[in-house]
Amino acid sequence: MDLFDNPFKTLGATPRDDRRRIMELADEGALLLDPQECSEARSILTMPRKRLEAELAWLPGLGPKKASEVLAAVESKPNDLFSLEGILPIARCNAVGAALAQSNLTEPRAVSDWLLELGWAFEDVDPETLRRIINEERVVSGFAEITDISIVESGIAERRRYYRQVMKSALGKMDSLDLVKAITLTVEKATELGEVSGPKLLADLVESFEVEAQEFLEREGENINLLISRVEEALDLELADADLEPIIERLCQVTRNWDLVAQPIQVVQKSRGLPHEASQDIAYSVRALAVTLNNDFAKLELAKKLTEMLRQVFAEVVDVADRVAEDAGALDDLAEQRERLVEDAARQEEEWQREITYEAEVGALFKNKLRISPDGIEWKGRRIPLDDVTGVRWGGVSRSVNGIPSGTTYTIMIFSKSQSMEIELKNQAIYSSFVDRLWRSVGVRLLTEFLDSLRTGQKFRFGPLVVSDFGVELTRRGILSKGSAQFCKWDDLLTGTADGAFHIGHKDDKKLAAGLSYLDVNNVHILQGAMSILWKNGGERLSSILNS
Repeated sequence: MDLFDNPFKTLGATPRDDRRRIMELADEGALLLDPQECSEARSILTMPRKRLEAELAWLPGLGPKKASEVLAAVESKPNDLFSLEGILPIARCNAVGAALAQSNLTEPRAVSDWLLELGWAFEDVDPETLRRIINEERVVSGFAEITDISIVESGIAERRRYYRQVMKSALGKMDSLDLVKAITLTVEKATELGEVSGPKLLADLVESFEVEAQEFLEREGENINLLISRVEEALDLELADADLEPIIERLCQVTRNWDLVAQPIQVVQKSRGLPHEASQDIAYSVRALAVTLNNDFAKLELAKKLTEMLRQVFAEVVDVADRVAEDAGALDDLAEQRERLVEDAARQEEEWQREITYEAEVGALFKNKLRISPDGIEWKGRRIPLDDVTGVRWGGVSRSVNGIPSGTTYTIMIFSKSQSMEIELKNQAIYSSFVDRLWRSVGVRLLTEFLDSLRTGQKFRFGPLVVSDFGVELTRRGILSKGSAQFCKWDDLLTGTADGAFHIGHKDDKKLAAGLSYLDVNNVHILQGAMSILWKNGGERLSSILNS
């Protein structure tokens, strides 16, 4: 029952009119209005128990003049109700409810203002005060006073249900998106974003909204879980980030859609100090995916994208917000760490490029440029890229004439699968500088690849020598040995350098030995360097030096 179908309005009666006056008004009204309607109005107003419903739905405490002003405002100037003073909360509720019921507002903020006005007005309704005012009017009109406060409380509860229906009807005139916006604005303002308890009438509205939104939330929840499964399948298939990003973006959008509808429910639950369990379930499912992306697949940026979305979307769900905030902090730390690592790597790369770059002119009359840089090794107009180099040799041969030293010739050989390069130098400074850069730019890579291959069980031949991860096969020297080979572990060996070769032998059997010429066998320096590191660090496997 609202103001305009109230028996007091139908008959033009006031709460202070006695039984006789009501009968007169009903008879007069029957001449101009529907007689049945006037008869029903008279019946309600003259029977004390039925009368209470009309009294609670009218304007208790207002005289005829003030009541007329309120009715006029409801009909023609509803916004004046916001500044209306000096009326009981129940009268304000009835006026606001009537204005809202006949309005056609569709702008979310405007509708929210009316919902808040009705919600806060109802919050101030006091049963005892209302009983006293109604009884004062009944004393004047001659009707029995109300002695049982529970009757008033029951009537107020009925009005509460009516107001909720009025709010739902007003919202029903809006499209779905604006409806959700209006409820969300109302609840956020009423509860100060969930920090305080809001009006109970608005909580009723949200509970009703939750029931109606349940089908949507369940359907979107299924879509979210389906998208999570698609991401997990893509990860198992090792798809690239470019293939994952559209699915992640769709997951974020569907989760936002889900939260848009769930948000007013979340805010009310937060104001009660309770979690919204459905939101928790969705948030933790998406969070688990973010954890998997980062921890198991090192996809930090995708994990951050999901976490940032969760931080924005589920700010009203306390447990989720706290957990996601921790996640976001941890991911930010990881991102900073990665950024530092990238910067360090870039700086080291720049230093490495600078350190390996070297250029010199070779020759007395006819100059040839010798150059090594990240672009490769250049000599006499030819170039071998650094990554193409598969073998290196270098060494020096001293010359003499009639026993008199005449200098040293330094030779450097570079090999790839498609070409080779031989560099002869007389200048020791140029030779040393170039070999130093050659080791840094190529030698370290060849050493690492050599050790990685040994670790997988591969063997390598260096001249007469066969090298495995656990040792070498040496051939026994001598006329009677018939070239028999014997496996020797690393700690059974001795090494030395003489006559331009790297010599390896068994420490207890001098006939088990081999010499590897620095200029005739590829990568002798690589093998020598690996053995030197192994003996320094200790270990049974040559590849173990990778662990150090």
